[in-house]
Amino acid sequence: MEKKYLPRIADKALDEFLEASGAVLIEGPKWCGKTRTARKKAKSVLFMEDPDQHNNYMKIANTKPSLLLKGKTPRLIDEWQVAPILWDAVRFTVDQRSDSAQFILTGSAVPLDNAVLHTGTGRISRFKMRTMSLYESGESSGQISLGELFNGTEEIQGFSSLTIEKLAYALARGGWPKSINEKENIAVRRVYDYIEAVINFDVNRVDGVEKNPYSMRALMRSLARCSASAATNETLRNDMASEDASLSAPTVASYINALRRIHVVEDLPAWNPAVRSKTAIRTAATRHYIDPSIAAAALRLNQNGLLQDFNTFGLLFESLCIRDLRVYAQAIDGEVFHYRDKNGLECDAIVQLKDGRWGAVEVKMGSSEIDEAATNLIKLSSLVKKQPIFLMILTGTDIAYRRPDGVFIVPIGCLKN
Repeated sequence: MEKKYLPRIADKALDEFLEASGAVLIEGPKWCGKTRTARKKAKSVLFMEDPDQHNNYMKIANTKPSLLLKGKTPRLIDEWQVAPILWDAVRFTVDQRSDSAQFILTGSAVPLDNAVLHTGTGRISRFKMRTMSLYESGESSGQISLGELFNGTEEIQGFSSLTIEKLAYALARGGWPKSINEKENIAVRRVYDYIEAVINFDVNRVDGVEKNPYSMRALMRSLARCSASAATNETLRNDMASEDASLSAPTVASYINALRRIHVVEDLPAWNPAVRSKTAIRTAATRHYIDPSIAAAALRLNQNGLLQDFNTFGLLFESLCIRDLRVYAQAIDGEVFHYRDKNGLECDAIVQLKDGRWGAVEVKMGSSEIDEAATNLIKLSSLVKKQPIFLMILTGTDIAYRRPDGVFIVPIGCLKN
């Protein structure tokens, strides 16, 4: 029996993109809910990975791909990258029809370079779909809106019912739609199975290059240990040395690129604002998995293991907050970055809208470091020429409030888009 569909923040985005474009591409990791969301809008569906029809579909794609595009619109083409020629066929058909909402494409892997002839600019819109945020899974009360903070809200109030134990479970389970409201042991087990599929199948299929499963597993553990840091490939290689010293620097880079192509990793880019001084801004991205549960499973940590290792729990809690901030920011036409300069001043997340408005966010799981985090946020705001709309500390605590210095304290269990 199919589980009840849980509304997604991406539902509204898909409606808007379909209204504006002839075709929409939804990208994201396997199992994040792309197909289920797309099917809610589609009038006909083509499953390119249907085992009964795959060979037939591939023959048609290589002979006359336009035949696969016939059907009621919007027509969903699931896992289009299996036959990259479909991209150009969709782009051409959109041109011919000159109408919106013709196709929805979903893809859990980026095809090889030069696999398509045309970028699709002006015909095919695209957006990234991630795993479910805590608000989408029903675990955040949603009393504090990121969009309302950008609109200048000065007073906030809210309460999170997410205890540290519940946060540990939400992190270990992840935001995978099929695992929401599932038995705890089954939900956490599924992430382990997901990693095994990535290591043994997905990273090889994405570029046709066989990869050593032992080395890939060691790399994924290293990436997990380096979550929320600006670790270089060489740093990762050195970190792996005790487990696997055989990988060269180019091989590490190629393995990470494979993980990136299947949307398993999503690094957080650096923010480069106009500052008042000549402070040099670091440009390295920080490392994150698309969902923090992948990092926990790579380290063989379930919710109980996280509660016994608060150092790791804290690092992965930051990744959980980054995931949710990305989901919420995307819904209000924003992006998420991080900041670090040569003087050591850092900020875990900068949320910036396309009109240039920005807010700074520090992540602290407990309350003991809130004062220091607030000081850092205020210092950052004094350095940047354009003032922030808000300063916020995102926490694992329970009460949302505004400090006398204007910094918002917001439990992750209160936030929404």
